Amino acid sequence: MPKIALTKQNIDKVAKPGTGTVIYVDTRTKGFGLRVTASGAASFIMQGTVKGQKKERRVTIGSYGAWTVDQARRRAEEIGHQLEDGIDPVEERKQAEASKVTLRQVADAYMNRPTKMRESTKGEMNRHIDKVFAAWKDKPIADITESDVRARHREMCEAGLRGTPAPGQAQIALVTLRTLINFANKRYKRGDGTPLIKDNPVPSVMEDVEDFEPRTRHIEVTKVGEAWEMLTTLRDTARDADARAGVDLVRFLILTGARRGEAAKLKWDRVHLDDNPANCWWHIPDPKNKNPVWLPLSSQAVALLKARKPADDKDASPYVFPSRSKAGHVMDTRAPLEKISKIEGVIGVVAEEDARADRLSAHDMRRTFVTVGFAGCGIDLFKLELLTNHIPSGVTAKHYLQKSRLQYLHPEVQQLGNWIEREAMLARAKATGGNVVALPQRA
Repeated sequence: MPKIALTKQNIDKVAKPGTGTVIYVDTRTKGFGLRVTASGAASFIMQGTVKGQKKERRVTIGSYGAWTVDQARRRAEEIGHQLEDGIDPVEERKQAEASKVTLRQVADAYMNRPTKMRESTKGEMNRHIDKVFAAWKDKPIADITESDVRARHREMCEAGLRGTPAPGQAQIALVTLRTLINFANKRYKRGDGTPLIKDNPVPSVMEDVEDFEPRTRHIEVTKVGEAWEMLTTLRDTARDADARAGVDLVRFLILTGARRGEAAKLKWDRVHLDDNPANCWWHIPDPKNKNPVWLPLSSQAVALLKARKPADDKDASPYVFPSRSKAGHVMDTRAPLEKISKIEGVIGVVAEEDARADRLSAHDMRRTFVTVGFAGCGIDLFKLELLTNHIPSGVTAKHYLQKSRLQYLHPEVQQLGNWIEREAMLARAKATGGNVVALPQRA
């Protein structure tokens, strides 16, 4: 490496190397130098060994022009003092950059990993960042303290985002925050290699929170028939095709226990209809738990789908429950759910802190399916877990049962469909003044 006195006059005379890179070492300040590339681009550097270590460090100070020689020399002297004190300036810079990374940047890095991530999961995570933690999204994630987390969790529990208590949403948002902080600790390190955040503040908050009572809302078993009758009436009197599709989606959720998103996005190419209901099924290729599943359909669900099947597939929507919305399929089921929520005694017992105890949601139809299956039909819980695409907790069911192609559970969904149909008939007869006596359900 050639030596020259690094002055503006000398630097301006330095010729382009033509190929490769040349480093000119300053004759005045030890370790100070100028790196010149083949194109003639010049930048100041400082190099030396960290005291007490064998690390040779070369630190780029900045480009010639943006930095004057005197400015660069002063910075080089500062770096030299760090090296003498045993401080690694490269690691210090990495640590400084890592300490500035924001919650939003961490979330973006997490969602942009090569690992495939469901769009619905990304959407939920973005909602938490942009709404629940909006005040923190441009704040360094390392600056989020336990007291910050505790205070925000309390605010969500007491007032949510819309002025009503939302303890469930508060808990779910904490899970997102915990996940992102754990990811930040793996992706971004301090200069000594230790995690960016020594202790994730979220778990201690979650541990201190009283056991969260999950939502238990569902249609009361004794009211399922009345609710089904109301949905039938709503369908028959729907003002347009979109409203009819919304009612049918709610009916489909009750008959199948499906998640709203998975059912709403259902396309005809994932539905198999046959004259024999036992051979009918619908398919979820990318469910929440990553377990693709083929689910049986009761004759009641088959009838619902056949009534929706376009007579001519030409130019028809690919969705089973289409709408004029931007998504192309039903997104909102609130209208029919609000109607059946007004039936006296329709909502089963719920946790006291459930702020929406007076309104049914689409997910409550999933709970209704399980409740009816177990309490009304006596179906084994592990079968209901399979039919709602949950992996059963029992060792035998978990490791030995077929968990994807579930057509063998058609008798169970048919039993459940028959029960709902029977209860609807009873409700209709009672509403018209008939003298009704419930007969034992057929096996």
